[in-house]
Amino acid sequence: MEFCEGKIFLPCAVKSVTFTSIVRAAGCCWAALGLFATTGTIPAVEKGVESPGGSAPNRPNILLVVSEDNGPELGCYGEPFVQTPVLDALASKGVLFQRAYVPQAGCSQSRAALLTGLYPHQNGQIGLATWKFRLYRKDTPNVVRSLKQAGYRTGIIGKLHVNPALAFPFDFKEIESANFSRNKLRKYAREADKFINASERPFFLSVNYPDAHRPFLKTAGGLPGKPLTGADVKPLAYFGLDTPQLRQDTADYYNCLSRLDSQIGELLTVLQKSGKLENTLIVYIGDHGADMLRGKRTSYEGGIRIPFIMSWADRWGGGARRPEMVSTLDLMPTFLEAAGVPPVEGLPGRSLIPLLDGKKKDWRRYLFTEFHLHSAHNYYPQRTVCDERFKLIRNLMPGKVNPGYAFTNKRFFEGVDKIIAAAEKPVRGAYRRMQAPPAFELYDLKNDPYEFQNLASDPTHATTLARLQGQLQKWRCATEDPLLDQDNVARLKSEIEACMKDGSPSKARLTLTYPDYFLRVRN
Repeated sequence: MEFCEGKIFLPCAVKSVTFTSIVRAAGCCWAALGLFATTGTIPAVEKGVESPGGSAPNRPNILLVVSEDNGPELGCYGEPFVQTPVLDALASKGVLFQRAYVPQAGCSQSRAALLTGLYPHQNGQIGLATWKFRLYRKDTPNVVRSLKQAGYRTGIIGKLHVNPALAFPFDFKEIESANFSRNKLRKYAREADKFINASERPFFLSVNYPDAHRPFLKTAGGLPGKPLTGADVKPLAYFGLDTPQLRQDTADYYNCLSRLDSQIGELLTVLQKSGKLENTLIVYIGDHGADMLRGKRTSYEGGIRIPFIMSWADRWGGGARRPEMVSTLDLMPTFLEAAGVPPVEGLPGRSLIPLLDGKKKDWRRYLFTEFHLHSAHNYYPQRTVCDERFKLIRNLMPGKVNPGYAFTNKRFFEGVDKIIAAAEKPVRGAYRRMQAPPAFELYDLKNDPYEFQNLASDPTHATTLARLQGQLQKWRCATEDPLLDQDNVARLKSEIEACMKDGSPSKARLTLTYPDYFLRVRN
């Protein structure tokens, strides 16, 4: 049983309700919580997105570049072994956000969130689209529809990976597969060339590359020219472990990032040759952290923290490094403001433009993320809040074995259990905690950036723990988190378990009804 602002969330019968009635029922005031920029409810309809003038010359083009499965392991973020000169140069001419996050460390979940401006539990895309998880409604407001209605040409190159795809009415779609085999890599830039130069109307183009998703290909299409080996690198620090296999995996992960960097260079060359570079807002992000130990599919920093670089001609100078906590939920408000399009009311994110223009002195004090599951292999819901220094993870099934632990560790890392058993106590404890998490995990990111030491039971941090618990609960109430009802936690778990066959999930056997009971009226 959960309490929110005097309300008790009790199990109730499933009722036939509309998305509009549900989102309007979220009566908590965002601004009163000190969490977000806007007041009001989660959006049910888009307002005022009629074209302000078609191809008005002062409206910028918007180029969104998204890479797969990589955290901020780039040269411009201080990674010493990887070679990423193109992204380093982009950061030197624009703005680099040092603390950037995704709402959930999963492919479909992250992409749906940045396109709709909503947390996964708000838009419905809580798991992979390829495993039947989907938006609650196909008419959910999103940045593609808003910009298209405002006169923008809209295009996507690379996978969308959100269900249903028809919710996003792109004018131009190419290379719609995941392309994890990295075929015809130069086609990304060629297709971008076609789209960018097809018209003088302003455009929104999302280019989604397959790197650095597994498999970590050492070379593809001749890139990189001089691949790294395990002897050239050290494992990512948040592993807390060092083995020859981890070094080789890290080297090939870096090789993927170097190849990605080369492809982005080809894309930016196309943009420059088009003559539209100076009037284009460029954003580069990763969709979530690396598919490594304690990375993707977790709520740890290795999973939810990403690279985030913005550049818009000379608007913000060059080489700025911003310490504020930002989220990919901030992208939709940012793009709409840049395009001169009225905002969609009630989005939890904030436009970054006033912050970068020096017009916004106050910024968010708390940032929130979540986890539900990825496919049907690893259901283990979590809710997370962090402030400038501390981070709290609330595990909604404490004490239960987290299936995500074995899913990653035993799938990719042979013999890792023996290596963990021989590790130092803090590292060993971190892996044991991930395997069967307690109700709360509290980390001091200043002194323990890799989250090895849980401070939740430390009495000297009791005040911090209580403060973050309170903020997390306020956020969950404000966003009408369906998992405030413990029956929903158990019901989705039952649906997942029902698709198991011989110990493994079967996609054919999976039947999901969570959109119905996640959206029921709260008593």
